[in-house]
Amino acid sequence: MQTLKWVNYIVGIIFMVCYLYQFVYIPISLFGAKAHNKKKKDRHDSLEVIYHNYAVLICARNEQVVITDLIDSLHQQTYPQDKIHIFVLADNCTDKTAEVAEKAGATVYKRFDRTKIGKGYALNKLLHDIKDDYPERFDGYFVFDADNVLSSSYIEEMNKSFCAGNDVITSYRNSKNYGDNWISAGYALWFLRESRYLNQARDIIGASANVSGTGFMFSRTVAEEMDGWPFHMLTEDIEFSFNQIAKGRKIAYCPTAELFDEQPVKFSQSFRQRLRWARGYWQVLHGYGLQMIKGIFHGSFACFDMAMNLCPAFILSLFSIVSNVVLTVYGVMVGDNILDAVFSFGQLIFNAFGVLFIIGIITTITEWKHIRTSNVKKILYAITFPLYITTYIPIAIVSIFHNPSWKPIEHKVSMSHVRASGVDLTK
Repeated sequence: MQTLKWVNYIVGIIFMVCYLYQFVYIPISLFGAKAHNKKKKDRHDSLEVIYHNYAVLICARNEQVVITDLIDSLHQQTYPQDKIHIFVLADNCTDKTAEVAEKAGATVYKRFDRTKIGKGYALNKLLHDIKDDYPERFDGYFVFDADNVLSSSYIEEMNKSFCAGNDVITSYRNSKNYGDNWISAGYALWFLRESRYLNQARDIIGASANVSGTGFMFSRTVAEEMDGWPFHMLTEDIEFSFNQIAKGRKIAYCPTAELFDEQPVKFSQSFRQRLRWARGYWQVLHGYGLQMIKGIFHGSFACFDMAMNLCPAFILSLFSIVSNVVLTVYGVMVGDNILDAVFSFGQLIFNAFGVLFIIGIITTITEWKHIRTSNVKKILYAITFPLYITTYIPIAIVSIFHNPSWKPIEHKVSMSHVRASGVDLTK
């Protein structure tokens, strides 16, 4: 069992080497964010205010319960309403999403295609429809999911960053239903951590942020380069990020633009969604891995950062599990003490849980005022956060052998539900 101990030790060292820089991100964000954001605010305030024309892109599949909340939050923006045009693509809908969205004030298109399934195909059609029907074009394009709700100054804050010369911008991602259970809280805490301790730190040091699913915008320049939305992998957001970074473009981060979205509460839904994400990571790695390696050798820290975000954790976790199983079985066959193997693997898991617990606690403490739930649940779900993350391990294993199709996640958390739970998203 000595070999197994060395394997686990080496895996732990490699993990530390690969992700040590992300732990450096924590003090950078903790101690540098206030001064950096103030400097950025002063710079934005010194610029001439230009109210750009924006198209808001919402692809929705059977989202009649929640889509009105997003459109209402867009109507309540502090940004001039005549500069915001809301477009909804009702994608293979069998409910009243199109009718509800149109009644709420959106321009609605419909798409029925049972072969090309996924948000990427829907976005591509929507962008081409807009190009055909609105030839004057727009200065920028926002992408939201139907379950999102925006802070009232969201577009105003993003516009400041756009005026500062950024072509792609992502925002601060929060949750509508953090307190529902340990699954929704696990998602939410991960996205809060990504916003505060990855994207914020990247912004401070001048590196590129990462687009995560929803709540981002891109300029007309980027739209013209793409000529639609050519990203159709299972994680089209990550594919878009890698594509832009491979081109040398920096994705900016706007911490003052806050978005709320709904997280799954059922483990079956979560498993299916994260299985799609995990499989999508392999697709992106296969499609862009070589470009990232070339970028790294050309001195691109952003390429290194994105590659580390995508690759080593999955591969090392899988290698560790396979090694422990194989070497334990071999040890039993040759008469070694199996308790040594159990202790070695247990120590590896304990260390991983400890690191995740620290990450969860730090994020919970610093984002305390942003988390919309009771104080008891904030503490409880910081403790369960490592469990949520470790459930990715079996998901990653399954993703190697199974290629899941895109399936929508049912959203039920309307603003009336949020208010009834005692949560106020306006504060």
